[in-house]
Formats: sequence, C-alpha cells, structure tokens
Amino acid sequence: MNYLRHFGLREPPFGITPDTHFFYACRSPQEALNTLLVAVGNGEGFIKITGEVGTGKTLLCRKFLGTLGAGWVSAYVPNPNLDPRTLLMVLAEELGMLVEPDAEQYQLMRGISRALLERARARTRVVLCMDEAQAMSGEALETVRLLTNLETEKRKLLQVVLFGQPELDRKLASESLRQLLQRITFQHELSGLAKDEVGAYVAHRLRVAGYVGEFPFTEPALKLLHRASRGVPRLVNIVAHKALLMVYGEGGRRADRRHLRSAAQDTPAASSLSSWWWPRLRLSRAVD
Repeated sequence: MNYLRHFGLREPPFGITPDTHFFYACRSPQEALNTLLVAVGNGEGFIKITGEVGTGKTLLCRKFLGTLGAGWVSAYVPNPNLDPRTLLMVLAEELGMLVEPDAEQYQLMRGISRALLERARARTRVVLCMDEAQAMSGEALETVRLLTNLETEKRKLLQVVLFGQPELDRKLASESLRQLLQRITFQHELSGLAKDEVGAYVAHRLRVAGYVGEFPFTEPALKLLHRASRGVPRLVNIVAHKALLMVYGEGGRRADRRHLRSAAQDTPAASSLSSWWWPRLRLSRAVD
C-alpha cells in the first residue's frame, strides 16, 4: 500500500482486528490481565471481565490465553449464543473429545466430566473463556455452572472466564442465576484510555507497525482524538487511521486538529467535537 510506504510502516498500525502484538499494557487492561492471572492461579471457578463495546475484551482474552503455559488446556468460545447441548458439543470439541453427533446432553456432561478428571490426574488445568457472554441464555449459563461443580479438595477442575458487555451484569443479577453470581470471585470492568494514555497508546501501535519518524500527531490533535473516541481503543484506532489517511491524501506527515475533526465527523460512533460543520474526509490521492 502506498499509505504504508508513505509513513514507513510494515503493516497498518490501527487495525480493529484483535492482534496480541499490539496489546498495550495501560492501566485498565493490565489490571484486568493481572486479575485473570491471579484468579486462575488460585484455582477460582468463575471470573468476569466486562467492558463497553470496543474496550478490548477480545484482545485481552487472546493475550491472557497466550500467557498460559504448558500445564494448561484452554477452550475458547467466541460466540456462546448457543443452546446448552450445542454449547457442550463445542466445549467437548475444544477439549479434544470425540463425540457422537447425536449424543444426548447428559452423555456430553458425563463425557466432559470424565475428560476433566483425566486432565486433573495428568496435572493439567483447564480454563474456558467465553467471549460475548452477554449473549448467553440463562440455560446455557446454568449448564456451565453445573460443570464447575466438579472439583478436587484443592481446586476446581474447570475454571471459567466470562467476557461480556455491561448487559452481562444485568443478566447475572436475575434471580434464576443467583447461584452463578455467588461463584464469581474475581471481576474487573475495562475502562477506556485516560487522556494521558492516548498518546502513548498511539505511539505504541505505530512503533509495533514499524514507524520510526517524527510522531505524526500534534498534541492538540491527540486531545481531540481522546475527546472524539472517549478513550475507547477501537474508536481511537478508527479515527486515528482516518486522520492519517487524510494526511497521506494531502502529501503531509503530521495530523493536526483539522484532520482529527474531519476524521471524527466521518465516524458515526465518535463524539461530536463541536456544532460547527466540518468537511467530511476526502482523499486527493488514491489509496492502494
């Protein structure tokens, strides 16, 4: 891409696909990662991580799974909006089990229980990470809770991490899920980037992508970037990317307030920076 060559980049620095190479250990994500590592190290049953859309839950989940050593087996369910039986089938497959397609739910539960006991005898620990957990039905959550009933004298045979939007908290507050709620021993709520973290976050992503030149955002532009994105990492990426596209289209090197305002105006989810009209993003040079 000409855009990458223009800025001396190896790869796009502001992609929205979760990539652990770009994980930035600012305050909230690092606290969440520490919480996860301490909780699973202690053998806790349920851990909950919540955060608004775009705050980096999936990236955190992948980073966490990447830190687990050889003594761990991990199961990752990216979309748990499944009925209980299908959820058990997915978990069985993640654990490497061979199951019959027409297996009944109780057979799946027994088979998973045996597999977990075998893992425990081999001194292997199992953690199940469920992304977008706010989409789970009450029945599916209860099914997972029943699996965590299995334990030795020292620890649970299955540890579960629920990653979800704030709607997950409202779902867990229901009377029918009070047993599960009581079993959540560790939790963390991801927050957006603070004003003084946005510049370091942007610099980190640029550095990982191979950028070595003068920092391509002015200080006033960074302040507007924080205001427009509200510190939400996904929105920081989108607005910053559009601002640099505009700079590239003009043949420039640094994004200023004007570029950030135009980029924010072109991003529906971004906060309005003023009541004035600002021209939408236009590129005078082709991006290929």
